[in-house]
Parts: sequence; C-alpha cells; structure tokens
Amino acid sequence: MKRIAVVTAGLGQPSSSRLLADRLSAASGLPADTFELRDTAHDVVNHLLTGFPSSKLQAVLDNVADADGLIAVTATFNASYSGLFKSFFDVLGEGALVDKPVLLGATGGTARHSLVLEHAMRPLFSYLRAVVTPTAVFAASEDWAGASASLGGALRARIDRAGREFADLVQRYEQKPAGDPFALTMNFEDLL
Repeated sequence: MKRIAVVTAGLGQPSSSRLLADRLSAASGLPADTFELRDTAHDVVNHLLTGFPSSKLQAVLDNVADADGLIAVTATFNASYSGLFKSFFDVLGEGALVDKPVLLGATGGTARHSLVLEHAMRPLFSYLRAVVTPTAVFAASEDWAGASASLGGALRARIDRAGREFADLVQRYEQKPAGDPFALTMNFEDLL
C-alpha cells in the first residue's frame, strides 16, 4: 500500500493551512503521516545553523523522503510561501523529492495571494525535481467563511479534483532511485 507524507506550514493553531492539508489528504484517500512544521521550527533553524538535524526533525525528514507522495501546504506571506516552509525544504536531503508526486496547497487572507502556487511553489518543487500535480489548491479566508463541515462549492470541487489527480499519480508513478542529475541518460551513439 502506498503511503504519503503531509507537510503543513501554518503558524497559528488552529491553522487554516492544516485544515486544507487535512482536506487534501482525505480527498486523496491514501494513508498519510501529517507533520506541522511549527512543531519542529526551532529544530529546522538549528539544522540550518549547525548542519545537523535533531532526532525529532530527522524523523520528519526521513518520513518525507521515504513517502510515495507528498502534500505540501503553506500559509502565504507577502505573495510567497512562509520562511518556515522554505527552510524545511532547504534542509531536506538533496534528491529526496526526485520523481516524487507532490500536491501543492496554500492559504491566505485574500484570493490575491493565489498566484503563490504558480509563481513561488511550483518553481521550487520543479527545482527539487518533484512531479507536481496539475491542480493545486489555494484557499482564502472567504473560502472558509460560513462553510459547513462538508465544505460545499468551489473549494470542495478544487480539493476533490486535486485529491483525485494526486492519488492517481501516486498509484501509478514509480520513483526512480536518486542519481546524478547531470548523468547522461542516453548513449551518444543513439543520438547520431
């Protein structure tokens, strides 16, 4: 059975980022281990400063690296992901996300921040060589306002579509072992 990791970088408690992450995870229908980065924030900073992760942070890093897929959700600040979110992916081992299916999500105060998905998050995960689902989900404060526990409307439809795409990608995608990103993948004779 495939297993996914869910990383959420909301700073409040309760967090709308965690709420979105939980909804995306449920929509995927896959077993998941969820991690709130706020619980390891000091460990992430210490790792950046010392180069060594705590055992608590190492367990999260290992879980993300070993998972068959990743749901990554962040709060939006000044039209970009949170510093905690970026710092976590800075300390994640090189190659940990190569060929790993990833579903992106973000939350923010207004829909104006929704471009964070395409202008900040997607390029980050492309750089990390992850396989990002076509549909990403942004939820603004107004998306949650007055929503029932079942979340009707447009947000529910986006969550369901993204969850289906992600689950399909995880189920059919085989991760390749991390290797040299600059290694030749084709013989020069085949090119001639």
